[in-house]
This record gives sequence, structure tokens and C-alpha cells, in this order.
Amino acid sequence: MVEAGERGSGADETAGAADGPAETLDRPLPEGVRRRVIAIAAEGFGGLTVGELPAQLRQYARFTPTRRLKFAGNAMAAALESETLFRQRIGERLREAQPELAAALDAGTPPPAADPLDVAAAAYVLRPVGWVKSVTAAGEEAQRADAERVGEETRSELDRLRRELAEARDKSRSETERLRAELDTAKREAESLHRKLRAALSDVKRGEAALRKATAETEALRAETHTQLSAADSEARRLKARLGEAESALEASRKASREGRSVEDMRVRLLLDTLLESTQGLRRELALPPVSVRPAETVDAVEPGRMTPKDIAARALSENDPAILDQLLALPQAHLVVDGYNVTKTGYPTMPLEKQRLRLLGSLSTLAAQTGAEVTCVFDGAELAAPVLLAPPRGVRVLFSKPGVTADELIRQLVRAEPAGRPVTVVSTDREVADGIARAGARPVASVVLLKRLSRG
Repeated sequence: MVEAGERGSGADETAGAADGPAETLDRPLPEGVRRRVIAIAAEGFGGLTVGELPAQLRQYARFTPTRRLKFAGNAMAAALESETLFRQRIGERLREAQPELAAALDAGTPPPAADPLDVAAAAYVLRPVGWVKSVTAAGEEAQRADAERVGEETRSELDRLRRELAEARDKSRSETERLRAELDTAKREAESLHRKLRAALSDVKRGEAALRKATAETEALRAETHTQLSAADSEARRLKARLGEAESALEASRKASREGRSVEDMRVRLLLDTLLESTQGLRRELALPPVSVRPAETVDAVEPGRMTPKDIAARALSENDPAILDQLLALPQAHLVVDGYNVTKTGYPTMPLEKQRLRLLGSLSTLAAQTGAEVTCVFDGAELAAPVLLAPPRGVRVLFSKPGVTADELIRQLVRAEPAGRPVTVVSTDREVADGIARAGARPVASVVLLKRLSRG
């Protein structure tokens, strides 16, 4: 490390002495010389430590020579011009890499066979006496070389264009002769075609006369045929319309007959099942042996130790008691219809609609499994921005109202579809819905009652 430091100090002194009086360029560094100078800096860059580099070049210390040349070229050129110590260190590396060239420049006798651009770049870095002259001479030499190269290329291009012009003239001359020959041939053929054309025109005139006669006969026949086809089409359309009306009426009649019978059969069967289960439930609940019933026992009276009607009234449930819902759902063939958004916006209105639906349907599925009742949950389709992709939970029927139909109207349709006598319970706080379904024979229950029952699990 000491030897390197001593060598670096000696090189700095030598370079500083070589600079002598300040020599400066009176014109920009020629582009060719600038590229060679940056290449010399990039090669010597790797031999320097980070501490020996100017601050603006330390970020490129880990770059490869190729990347350094690509990304740090302008920065290295600026550092060589403004940082004397950095230029001297690069000059030291150049002296180590090309000692003969450096010695020749110090002696003022650059090698005649060397590339003027390399000589000028080395002189710019090493700064021997008269380096400005070397750089200027290299720039002028490069300009003369470029001018000679451009002149040579221009002469070559001019010769090529002259040859092409001569070839084009020869080709044009031969092409003109060929075209003249073809023109003479075409003239002879045109005269022959004119004679044939005159003969053909005569034949055409005769053919046109025959064609006009045939066309007139064809038009008359076509008009007659068109009249007959129009009459036939009109008759066919009339018969088809009558046939379509008859088929539509027949299909409507059949469909009405099938649907009417099917709906009525379903309603009667459902009512019959309700009555049978009610009867069986009463039989199980009463469990009274037929032989033990006596006429006297049917007289209404209060026996010692039994509850009076006043006691029974005291046991009646409040309208907001969720036990009422359990009793209603315990009836045979019970059907629970839920106004979905009315319940969710009463119980958890701040949640998004999708989460409201999922929470309510999950709770209803548990209630259906516990009670065995038929459960239908109705949502208003107008609340939807897009069709809902929903897998209904087990035991719960999920319905959305169609466009133009509210959920309230859909609930009334469901109630009207049930047979008279079936226990139907509708959960909704909407007073209009409650009054309407009550008139149809269903039992209205407030939404808060269902929420209390669901919260109980």
C-alpha cells in the first residue's frame, strides 16, 4: 500500500509538472476523441478504490466496464475535465497499460503508425506539453477522414447512378421499340375487330327485336301468374291465421284445464293433510279413552282443585313473546312466510344487504330444522343491482319479487295460494301487509318476535 501511494504521488507530481502552463481547448472535444477518452476512463476506473473516486462517480464503482461505459460516460467525461486528481489517477493507469505511447507523448514524438484518435485521447488524459495541439490535430484529422470518406461514398454513389442511368436509357430504348411493334400489331387487330364489330352489331339489332317481343310476352305471363299467387297467398294466410287461433284456443283450454285441476288437487290434498294431522295431534294431545267419557263430564264447571278461566287468562302469552311463534309453528302443516328485508332492517340495518340476507337465511334454516315447519323467505327484487347468485339453505324457500311487483304483493299472493284452514304465519312489521294477510286468513307476527326467537337459538 505504501509503494502504491508513493507511485501515485510521483505520478501526480509528474502529471502536474507535465501540465505546466494551463493549456485549454478553444473548441469542444472532437466526438471521436471524446469516445476514446471515456473508454480510457472506464478501463482505469476499475483499478481505483472508492475513496479515490470523485463523489459523483462512486455510485458506479460496482458497475462492469461495459455498464460503466454505457451509463457513466457523461459523468466520467465531466470528472476528467473538472477533477485534476481523478484525471491524473486515470493517467497513471494509462501509463501502466500503454507505457510506450505515454513515453512517446512525453517526448513529444507520438508514434506515426498510431491511430490519431488514440493519440489525442491519451494526450488529453496525460496532458503533456502541447497536448492541445495533439487533440486539435486529431479532430482535424478525423474531420478530414470523414470528409474523404463522405467524398468517396459520394463518388461511388455518383458512379452507381450513372451506371443505372445508362442501363435505364438502354432499357427505355428497347422498351420503346417493343411498344412500337406491339402498337402496329394492335392497330391491325383493331381494324379486324372493327369489321367483326359491325357484323356483330347487325346481329345484335336483330336479337334485340326478338328479345323485346319475348319480353313483352313474358311480362304478360308474369303479371297473370303474380295475380294468381297473390290470391293464393292471401287465402293461405287467412287459413293459417284461423288455424293458429284454433290451436291457441285449444292449447289455452287444455292448459287451463290441467293447471286448474292440478292447483285444486294440490290445495284439497294439502287441506286434507292438515285436517288429518290436526285430528291426529288432538287425539294424541287429549289421549282420552272413549269408554271413560260421560255426558256429565261435558258440562262446563269448576271442580275443586282445577284452574278457573281467570287462571287460564293469567297464563296467556304477550304478543311480543317469542313463545307465540313456537306455538304457531307447532301446528300441523304450519307455513311460515317471512318478509326478509322488513326483518333484517329491523334487526341489523347497518349491514350490507348481502350479509343481511345470509344472516337471516342461516337463522331461518336452523328454525326450520327445529320446528319442521315449511319456511318461505321473500325479498324485494327492486333492492337488487344485479341477479343474486344464492344457494338457498336447507329447509328454506327463498323468493325474490319480479320487476314491477313488490315483496308485499308477493307475500299476499303466497297467502292467497294456500287453502282455507291451513295455519299460515306471516312475519312483517308492515301494517298494510299485516291487515291484508289477516283478512286472507293468515296470522301476522311482528318482526321483533321472530328476531327474539332467532336470537334464542
